[in-house]
Amino acid sequence: MDTRRFTRATLGELSLDLCFDCQVIWFDQYESTQLAPGAVIELFRLIHEQRDRTMRPLGERPACPHCSRVLTLTHDMQRSNRITYLRCEQGHGRLSSFMQFLREKNFVRSLTGAEIVKLRERVAQVRCSGCGAPVDLSRDTVCGYCRSPIAVLDADAVAKTVAELTSAEAHRTTLDPERIAEAFLGTRAAKKPASPWMKEVPVMGTSPEIVDLIADGLSALFD
Repeated sequence: MDTRRFTRATLGELSLDLCFDCQVIWFDQYESTQLAPGAVIELFRLIHEQRDRTMRPLGERPACPHCSRVLTLTHDMQRSNRITYLRCEQGHGRLSSFMQFLREKNFVRSLTGAEIVKLRERVAQVRCSGCGAPVDLSRDTVCGYCRSPIAVLDADAVAKTVAELTSAEAHRTTLDPERIAEAFLGTRAAKKPASPWMKEVPVMGTSPEIVDLIADGLSALFD
């Protein structure tokens, strides 16, 4: 695991352990929710930088780095996104894949039935964002191995999320006396996020090859 330090939302920093070969992040208890908005964007860019690595599968029984107990597969919800991760039942933390982290933070979303029908007209196979296995769109709408839904890195969703995080980070690091007074008096109104700045993901042409909707989305946004 490669240890990286990120800014904490309140004070100080926190250390995260990342495996770029397995494409997973170990979060100690509550660390995922303690990341500063700017740290979430930094992690997003870091995941993009590692997108060309060949994903190495995890072992059959991954264990907690603190107590060595086997981790438990857990299904959860974050806003409207369904996510999965491997959790320590002793409360020490959880192991999340890069893609599940992006789903948790609303960079990635599941495709609707209508979107899958349109995608099927253009490509034959896509790569599962959960386990990396090929998904045959002619017969499947979820991964046949891990049952993950077909997901895409949506340009509009990314733009909205980045704008919200950027705005939140600016508020977090800027001392604004007027804002403090408004918060104290309970009169602060919600503000809209900044305008999206990401470009749209280009339409994919017909291809017999396996299409990676997440990797292609990252490339379209950053390259």
